[in-house]
Amino acid sequence: MKNFTDRVAVITGAGSGIGRALALELAGRGARLALSDIDEVAVADTAAHCEKAGAQAKGYRLDVADRAAVTAHADAVAAEFGQVNLVVNNAGVAVMATVEDMSYADMDWIVGINFWGVVHGTKAFLPHLIASGDGHLVNVSSVFGFVGVPTQSAYNATKFAVRGFTEALRQEMLIEKRRVGVSCVHPGGIRTNIARDARAPEDSTSQQRAVDFAKIARTSPEDAAKTIVRGVERNKPRILIGPDAYVFDAVPRLLGARYQRLTALGVAAARRFNIPLGGF
Repeated sequence: MKNFTDRVAVITGAGSGIGRALALELAGRGARLALSDIDEVAVADTAAHCEKAGAQAKGYRLDVADRAAVTAHADAVAAEFGQVNLVVNNAGVAVMATVEDMSYADMDWIVGINFWGVVHGTKAFLPHLIASGDGHLVNVSSVFGFVGVPTQSAYNATKFAVRGFTEALRQEMLIEKRRVGVSCVHPGGIRTNIARDARAPEDSTSQQRAVDFAKIARTSPEDAAKTIVRGVERNKPRILIGPDAYVFDAVPRLLGARYQRLTALGVAAARRFNIPLGGF
């Protein structure tokens, strides 16, 4: 996909962060936008800004964990816009807790959004992408889809799953000679609210780690959006965002399973000296 003019782009989690920035980036490139978020007010605001930029845009309230709702959303978008060319399954949440402290309710919540949300969006929109003859699917994983880290077991589980699911799908599209590109996105530290909005045990340490993450994140959502668009244009299977993403990608390649012990030692040392390490 080299040109976004009049292409119909579907973006989940478009009320804030990367989703909102991506909507505005594509609006400036002439795309027509079907935007969704669980926060109806936030996504309506994003759509309004896209319209001010000259794009056709509509906001939808959508819970990506609700399979029936996502399926109905896909049919509604296809009916209203006439086609679907680009789908970005971006909606995501975080849980910061050790396996010992994490509740089953929090695990169900994050899996429903981060993993099932991607599966629902992919399954519902894939027939429309195939029918377009010029489709592209983008699923957002994370650098935590490369390595496991302390207090991120739930988030790791979902993002590893998104990576495997997406890589398998890309191969299936190649085997079947479908004209659908598939990309998996791995953002590093992005200046969004995902850490601040993360579920965590009710203690000051967990809450402070969320604040610390926001301080060390270096990449803006706008830069992330530009990187994703370039990746789609080049049909890249893997889109890394931010310099830290390249480090996370390289670590398991270079160290193998040894990275786990080194990470544990590093996190333990950082805690002793009160060095902020975000969600760790």
